[in-house]
Amino acid sequence: MRNWIYFLSVVILGLITVQPLEAQIFRKKKAKADVKVKKTGNDKYAEKIKNADVYEGLFTLYRDPDKGNVYIEISADQLNKEYIHFSYIENGVSDAGFFRGNFRGSKVFKIQKYYNRIEFIQENTTYYFDEKSTLSKSSNANINRPVLVSEAILATSNDSTKFLIDADKIFLTETLQQIKRSVRPGYKGFQLGKLSKTKTKYQNLKNYPENTDIIVQYAYDNQLPKAYGGQAVADSRYVNVLVQHSLIAMPENNFEARRDDPRVGYFTTRVNDMTTTDAINYRDMVHRWNLVKKNPELEISEPVKPLVYWIENTTPEVFRDIIKEGVESWNFAFESAGFKNAIQVKIQPDTATWDAGDIRYNVLRWTSSPNPPFGGYGPSFVNPRTGEILGADIMLEWIYITKRIQSGGLFESSALFFDDDHSIDEHYCSAAAMMQSNNLFGQAAVEAMDLDEANKERLIRESLRRLVLHEVGHTLGLNHNFKGSNLLTYEEIKNKETTYEKGLCSSVMEYPPINFSLEPENQGLYYDTIPGPYDHWAIRFAYSQVDDNGLKAILDESTKPEHAFANDADDMRGTGKGMDPDAMIYDLTSEPVLYAIDRIKLVNKILPELLEKYRRPGESHQELLNSYYILTSQYFTALKVISRQIAGVNVNRAMVGQDSDDKPFTPVSFKEQKAAMNALSSYGFAPNAFEKAEALYPYLQQQRRGFNTPYRGEDPKIHERVLGIQKSILGQLMHRSVLNRMVNSSLYGNEYSLSSYFTDLNNALFKADRNKSVNSFRQNLQVAYVNRLIVAAKDRGLNSLIHSQVHRQLSSLIKEMKNSKPSGASTNAHREYLTYLIESYFDE
Repeated sequence: MRNWIYFLSVVILGLITVQPLEAQIFRKKKAKADVKVKKTGNDKYAEKIKNADVYEGLFTLYRDPDKGNVYIEISADQLNKEYIHFSYIENGVSDAGFFRGNFRGSKVFKIQKYYNRIEFIQENTTYYFDEKSTLSKSSNANINRPVLVSEAILATSNDSTKFLIDADKIFLTETLQQIKRSVRPGYKGFQLGKLSKTKTKYQNLKNYPENTDIIVQYAYDNQLPKAYGGQAVADSRYVNVLVQHSLIAMPENNFEARRDDPRVGYFTTRVNDMTTTDAINYRDMVHRWNLVKKNPELEISEPVKPLVYWIENTTPEVFRDIIKEGVESWNFAFESAGFKNAIQVKIQPDTATWDAGDIRYNVLRWTSSPNPPFGGYGPSFVNPRTGEILGADIMLEWIYITKRIQSGGLFESSALFFDDDHSIDEHYCSAAAMMQSNNLFGQAAVEAMDLDEANKERLIRESLRRLVLHEVGHTLGLNHNFKGSNLLTYEEIKNKETTYEKGLCSSVMEYPPINFSLEPENQGLYYDTIPGPYDHWAIRFAYSQVDDNGLKAILDESTKPEHAFANDADDMRGTGKGMDPDAMIYDLTSEPVLYAIDRIKLVNKILPELLEKYRRPGESHQELLNSYYILTSQYFTALKVISRQIAGVNVNRAMVGQDSDDKPFTPVSFKEQKAAMNALSSYGFAPNAFEKAEALYPYLQQQRRGFNTPYRGEDPKIHERVLGIQKSILGQLMHRSVLNRMVNSSLYGNEYSLSSYFTDLNNALFKADRNKSVNSFRQNLQVAYVNRLIVAAKDRGLNSLIHSQVHRQLSSLIKEMKNSKPSGASTNAHREYLTYLIESYFDE
């Protein structure tokens, strides 16, 4: 009797023990594999799977031990039920757009039997029909439910409860999901060939009660590639891509979807309400974990199932504590939402029987790739029906902590981060690349300013912790917040005690520059090391267990300055993109122009020190070259930040009736725009703007490797680099969107008139050397400007008021060129050429 009592007590204790929310719907017990099936009767079903290796789990798999082909078993009770398909790239080559850890999304499918076939039908989860509406009767009208799979039933069990189909036709092809990427017409870059039926094979099969994982190596052949990949490809004719497919049971829990709100930033699953009469029909759901209080009556309670992250055993030991601290720092934010110890961190044992690709575990993984597309990447996957996050990983690249520059490109663009080609992809994240550039700059600054080793170590620790905080934030559902850098004033950030007390940004989901002071004695935080006030507020919104009134009260706090939010769709990183300069990347403080000027001054202070610091006996000039790249990149970034003030319009997304007097659109003040233009004139366009680097030019040599001398020659293309920076700024100032916005915003408060703007811009580019010799940098700049004016004059998408001002500028420039005093052969030829360009346009 005592044995039975002991047994029952152990069972009960096991049932009430808190289970970790790793990939929370998945059970830890792995189903049996490699069990041999013995023929038990004369039926066809048993004959088909005779002697097969069995992988029992959600969908039982049978593998022929001789041929390797696989059958998948569908049971009768699995018919007409919904499941989730999720896939990710376990390995690939970035040349073809595939990299380890790349999540490819999830979708809902239903399994149906159609006569002698089994079908996987994708459910369209984008639309909602209220069942109370008669319109719901036509919920399938003009909405596609694609048949992804239709396979013949190869055998049925004697009791008609099990059906066997060919898994090879589903998983060894692109039937279930397209793998090879479509390319746009005219694309000439490297791409995959044709899928090989003979080489494509199963890499592994894993089965569990709640999910079936099928890992496939897709092989693509192209005997005559038109474009070749890099060294990581090895042979451009043959490329392998390793993909894991996971078939997941639809979660059966009490998870409640939470509706999205435009004032706070979460990844979402989009749903359109097709029966509402409201002005908008959005029912979008935020992505969040199923965290539930163990004791709901308490203000702060531990969760029933904590969220567990595992540090992969490939992680260098020296970084493990920093990473652990970074992940667990999110517990501060979760306490604001009523949870204690919401997040736990464990280290994968070297004896672990599971690998980092197992979707039942949320893993921080490390890689060292030849051409990494990221330095850090924090994807998650969700239930498309509810937005519930089911699993997540964080990928970290070794290059992040090295001194390598992610550039095999031309000298003039190395490390400049133009970002004009950035597509608005909500999951795209370049935080690590940005932070690596910042760290390289920080290390150069520490070296040049003779700061001690403690500062170097603190910089690395703070940056790695900040990167982990950022990527973990993504796995919690948060997207970027590019208004997070406006927390402190310019004066506050110069007070190191204030930076420790308040932090640097309101959100770790921001892309700020490294905070490096002009005066070493004022150096505070380099990076934030805990979540900011916006992060606390955002976590409260998504994870607090409150009713609708409670959610409304939380959202009403959006008007607080520290809760300002804008994401990738709003930011101004790309030329002509966005309009709110507060939603900029690489900026800092609520007075970003002043901070950017300080960064330029710091760069100019460090540049002359590089020769002494980086010309070491017995070493090449590569590190000197890298430092030049990084410093001029910081200079360029500061100019970009400054330029976004011109024709800027601040955006406020508060709802009507909230405690806010701000209008939705408020143009940047005349004073701030003029200050920005003056800064650009002095630091971007002036004849001596880039003179601090002159002593470096003869030493900017790349270390050779075999026959890798650049095809354009190894001489440093100084003019091209400087002009590339200046043309990028001019591209912003003369962009169609910027000029049109300057005109339109005059109707609702913009006081910087078009005529004043063009006068200021013209003076910035020509006034300093009127009737004087024009140096080579200014000659290139002035030609670029005149060409921009001519393009604008021909642009039918511009307001006619702009055409008038452009015509006026071109006309006045001709007069100025013709009336200029002779100033040497080079300058005279330059002015004749400008005159020719303008007169040729007028002659047209």
